[in-house]
Amino acid sequence: MTTGAELAERTENLPDPPPENVTPDARAEAQQSAAALRSLLEPVRTRIRVAQILQVIASAATVIPFIGIVELGRTLLGDGAVDTGRVWLIVWVVTAGLGARAFFSGLALAVTHFADVDLQAILRRRITAKLSRLPLGWFTRTTSGQVRKATQHDVGELHYLVAHADVETTAAAATPLFALIYCFVLDWRLGLLAVATLPLYAIAYAWMVKDSTEQMAKMNAALARISSTIVEFVSGVSVVKTFGQTGRAHKAFVDAADEFNDDFAGYVGPMLRIEALSMLMLSAPLVLLVNLGGGYWFVRSGSVDPIEVLGSTLVALILPATLLTVSMAMYSRREAAAAAQRLVELFDLPELEISTTPSVPQGNTVEFLDVSFAYPGDAAAAEVRALESVSATLHPGTVTALVGPSGSGKSTLATLLPRFADPDEGAVMIGGVDVRDIAPEELYRHVGFVLQDVALLGVSVADNIRLGRPEAGLDEVIAAARTANIDDRIRQLPNGYDAIADVDAHFSGGEAQRISIARALLSDAPILVLDEATAFADPDSEAQIQEAVARLMVGRTVLVIAHRLGSITHADNIIVLDGGRVVETGIHAELAGGDGLYASMWRAYLGGTSHRDEEIAGKGVSE
Repeated sequence: MTTGAELAERTENLPDPPPENVTPDARAEAQQSAAALRSLLEPVRTRIRVAQILQVIASAATVIPFIGIVELGRTLLGDGAVDTGRVWLIVWVVTAGLGARAFFSGLALAVTHFADVDLQAILRRRITAKLSRLPLGWFTRTTSGQVRKATQHDVGELHYLVAHADVETTAAAATPLFALIYCFVLDWRLGLLAVATLPLYAIAYAWMVKDSTEQMAKMNAALARISSTIVEFVSGVSVVKTFGQTGRAHKAFVDAADEFNDDFAGYVGPMLRIEALSMLMLSAPLVLLVNLGGGYWFVRSGSVDPIEVLGSTLVALILPATLLTVSMAMYSRREAAAAAQRLVELFDLPELEISTTPSVPQGNTVEFLDVSFAYPGDAAAAEVRALESVSATLHPGTVTALVGPSGSGKSTLATLLPRFADPDEGAVMIGGVDVRDIAPEELYRHVGFVLQDVALLGVSVADNIRLGRPEAGLDEVIAAARTANIDDRIRQLPNGYDAIADVDAHFSGGEAQRISIARALLSDAPILVLDEATAFADPDSEAQIQEAVARLMVGRTVLVIAHRLGSITHADNIIVLDGGRVVETGIHAELAGGDGLYASMWRAYLGGTSHRDEEIAGKGVSE
């Protein structure tokens, strides 16, 4: 076990807030999650209420068999001849009660299951609509796993809550209520016996859950630290093994695991003992002992009949099961509330503003007018200023390259053109029209982009290329693929252009890049944003990509994010960024012969080039 001093020392090195800050945060988060859950369930709330009413009727019918047992006992054990007609009447009433219970309970679940199907459809349509309105930059900052979690896992988390929890909780509350009413009708002393062990269980349960929100927050924080150390170790495992630091790299995980074990044991150990005691209060032997023992005493005193003790005891035995159902529903509600909070956070994301009176660009001239942009910060960090008063003009049929050190704002500026985000100040113009005033479908008819991080969808290769122009015929798709130097590779596939990406066909990074270029060629957008496609290409693909890119750029207004200076020596204009500001502009010959940032970058580039890089430097992108 870890000592208090060791635990304090480890805690100082953790990024998470100290435990004393957990309680208010956890409570506020729980309140937000509950509010989020209420808002998401609003479309089906009426149907859930109807289902609960149906379940109340079913619960009332549940008591009929118990009444029948008591009345049948009285009839059969009474003095004199047995009234056969009364016996059959009781049997038919019990049968009707069982049938009513099955019918109304099944009908209630049918209503909630249909409500669940409708709610999932509503939420998935909302998610799809929301994703279609988010800035493209959000997708570059968000993993596909997060999107999949929202659309599949988080929506699925609501299933039990909608389809089962409320109905089962209603049954768990209404069934014992009606049963206990009957017990008190039989005799008030039998009613008290039936619930004699429940107060002890309630006290123990209340003690167990009093700090559950805070403790679960602490456990989640500890698990997050463990996960973080695992990811950190796995991502750097090759470096760790190379330098023989495996033991040291494991230490962060071991420390996090030890702390979690200590906290978990300290919380769960006493709670398990209380839970065992509380469950004892609901155990069938103890319930039988209390009810039969007390009932026997009442029978001996002449207060009640034996058959009444039997009926009340059977009722008492169903109470533990109903309480356990309530506990399960509470757990389901917590899980669903957390999922609902994540969905509401997705729905609350700022959307891409779309003009209600869109305009059409007149020409393909691109202008950046005093553009400033900052990435939003969070509670722990201020916003990051990426661009500051950047102005530039891209003329039709020219190539403009963006260069600069890492973090200078090259990618940020380029992605403002296809509206991955909107500038905080200034404007990005196409053909004299602010991109914010252009309808998205019109914008992407004018602007195409080829990025390094190529995404292929799980559809046919032809449809992946057709994303650039969905109505294009197969001949046009093949022509674009041929121009992008990927046609031969596609024809080698067993199903050719009908092969499903990542199922029937697995493409290398360079091949996927050429499919992306074919997509851009097919769209035939007059303005192109190009994140230098060959920066990380393998040698076999580099020449083919370079040739395809050169064909793609012909006659277009091109903005290139340059990673290797050798590929943009023939650009019509080079914009040098540093710290989010334009520090130099000009052509390669002018800038390389000066004494500014570009000249120093060029000298550094030449000092590290290979023979092949020198050949590329001699050709440039304009070819």
